[in-house]
Amino acid sequence: MKLTGVELRRITMPLVAPFRTSFGTQTSRDALLLRVVTGNAEGWGECVAMSDPLYSSEYVDAAADVLRRYFIPTLAAADRLDAHAVAPALAKFRGHRMAKAALEMGVLDAELRAEGRPLSRELGAVRERVPCGVSVGIMSSIPELLDAVAGYLDAGYARIKLKIEPGWDVAPVAAVRERFGDELLLQVDANTAYTVGDARHLALLDPFDLLLIEQPLDEEDLLGHAELARQIRTPVCLDESITSARTAADAIRLQACAIVNVKPGRVGGYLEARRIHDVCVAHGVPVWCGGMLETGLGRAANLALAALPGFTLPGDTSGSDRYYRTDITTPFVVREGQLDVPTGPGIGVEPLAAELAAVTTSTEWLPL
Repeated sequence: MKLTGVELRRITMPLVAPFRTSFGTQTSRDALLLRVVTGNAEGWGECVAMSDPLYSSEYVDAAADVLRRYFIPTLAAADRLDAHAVAPALAKFRGHRMAKAALEMGVLDAELRAEGRPLSRELGAVRERVPCGVSVGIMSSIPELLDAVAGYLDAGYARIKLKIEPGWDVAPVAAVRERFGDELLLQVDANTAYTVGDARHLALLDPFDLLLIEQPLDEEDLLGHAELARQIRTPVCLDESITSARTAADAIRLQACAIVNVKPGRVGGYLEARRIHDVCVAHGVPVWCGGMLETGLGRAANLALAALPGFTLPGDTSGSDRYYRTDITTPFVVREGQLDVPTGPGIGVEPLAAELAAVTTSTEWLPL
């Protein structure tokens, strides 16, 4: 393929309800979409960076800048281009994995659309439907939390994840267990809110038979996670710490985690996400697919990834209505706790013109 142009499109999508985590509260999603145009087809990419550098060092304005000034011109200079060439071409530029992932996703989508192949088959998917969980933010009260969890269970979600932070951890977990019973698949996500010195307190979660505790410590503290894992029974899962197949292998070797959350945007793209999956499978470590409030574009691609054989735990691939009243693609609907994996060429979905126009705040066409 030859890259002929890229459109950078900013959109703002209001959330159906505020989503609070240990690093802040979101009421809308300011997202960057890429429309990648080649001589053969067009493809769509979605950048999962947030408006501010809170979850990670990346943020939307920086992603747009580095794409515009460095990444897109670098790919445009290539005589021949395919998705597998994107990461090597951009390797000289440090970091900015979310921006790299968005560009790789767009190129991959265009390439597969031109060839009539679905992303799920390209990645090695073995399932047509995947079980889906839901992430429940920090609430103002336990009764509010219980009502929210009840609603998600009524909607058919197979697994509940509670966001936690110091002061909002043991009590909400205990309340959910008491209300919904031991059969509920339940896990927690700390988003780096604790230190290894909190091990004794986090051990208070052990009696609740959680699937896992996700990223309790700072993303760079692999040794701390290894120490914590020795002091608590709840399996430790890493999220922010896993940025590549290499860091996944290091974490497993250090026994810093028993489970890995794979987010394609965080690791530089779907091809690296597949490598992480392969590393984990080789070591007998379960993986699951995380979410970053994606639109239907990113959700479709995540479902293709979550259909790989090593994804044995329900992911955060929720239905469209979990976050948005109106998605920019045909909505994904949870049925019997599962979502269908798209089967069309590329990521299998396209934006709906009217819905996309309604949330667009700016567009920039970069001819090449």
